Amino acid sequence: MTGGFSVNGVKHKEGYELCVDLINEKGGILGRPVEIIINDNRSDTETAISQYERLINVDQVDVLFGTFSSRLTFPVSAITEQYGMVMPIPAGGALRIYEQGFKNLFYFQVAPAEYVGSSPIGMLQNLVAAEDLPKTVALVRADDFFANGIADGLLGNEVKNPDGAVVANLAPGLLAEAGIEVVYDEQWPEEGFSDWLNLANSVKASEAEMLIGLTASPEETVQLVRGLQTVGYQPKAVYLSQGTQSEFLEGVGDAANGIMIHAAWHPGAAWVGELAGEPFSNQDFIAAYQAKHGAEPDEDVAIPFAVCQGMEQAMRGAGATDNAALSEWLHARTAEEPVKTITGPFNWDERGLPIGKSFLMTQWQDGELKFVYPLDEFEGVAELIYPKPEW
Repeated sequence: MTGGFSVNGVKHKEGYELCVDLINEKGGILGRPVEIIINDNRSDTETAISQYERLINVDQVDVLFGTFSSRLTFPVSAITEQYGMVMPIPAGGALRIYEQGFKNLFYFQVAPAEYVGSSPIGMLQNLVAAEDLPKTVALVRADDFFANGIADGLLGNEVKNPDGAVVANLAPGLLAEAGIEVVYDEQWPEEGFSDWLNLANSVKASEAEMLIGLTASPEETVQLVRGLQTVGYQPKAVYLSQGTQSEFLEGVGDAANGIMIHAAWHPGAAWVGELAGEPFSNQDFIAAYQAKHGAEPDEDVAIPFAVCQGMEQAMRGAGATDNAALSEWLHARTAEEPVKTITGPFNWDERGLPIGKSFLMTQWQDGELKFVYPLDEFEGVAELIYPKPEW
């Protein structure tokens, strides 16, 4: 709730708390009211590890909820696996997390970071005439687990664990397969980077027709866009890995117009989940959040809410809070009998990665985050703005 991931983390807290409140209004779980224990890990790895150990050994919690970011989830997952605890993950998409051979991980988003790039590239290929597609790209990114994972997929790199073992070879890479040449590739440090104008000038000098910006936090996304706007760089297309939050729009204003961002949730989705054994739709969630907070939720609230929905269904389904039973029940989900959430249905492979789900592509259009692709996901699809308007 503080540190570099604070914007996302505070919203995760809101999502978890709202879900628990609604569960308790309906009588709790297995006849008991639910108490949620929330700690601030300060966006720090060592703090997160010690807190999960305390939750398990001192607080002796029945179930765990995951934290934000791959950087924190990767080390924490080893702790939860050691104690045989189910780890439902709201935001930890680096592929290496799921290639450790652990049995109790369940990712409540769409796909690992390494495959995220197929969504914006696939959208452009399907919606833009071939002769108008960007031929060159500038790729800039934070030295962050998730950002590096997306970049590995785009560039066709090998994905390695910290011990050097190769998890996956992604050659030739999504950009090469699409015929897009990388003319500028730059990474900034994980912490404390501030030289946004020099970075923006280098991007502009590359004359890349497309910008891909992979950031670790919404704050970084704002600083990147402000820098590019200041130097007057005008690409055909901009794809960012973060920026669906209202804070991003507040930080950049009209400069957001035309920016593309992948998403796991959108307010227009007609998904119907389940809570306390009853249907609970995406629109029910929006109404409940508005009643409590007086504002619209975004995906950083919706995803942890879906995690809570999934664990509540697992406890009811297993008839217990025993984590071995919860893991068995979650692994037994199928496409016909999934976990039902406000971010869609879930069932997982043996690694804990969801099966058969795809990212939504959204675009900021005149101050509103519009859903633009895939075309058959739900009603109200907006027309893609291409090329991107000037900043």
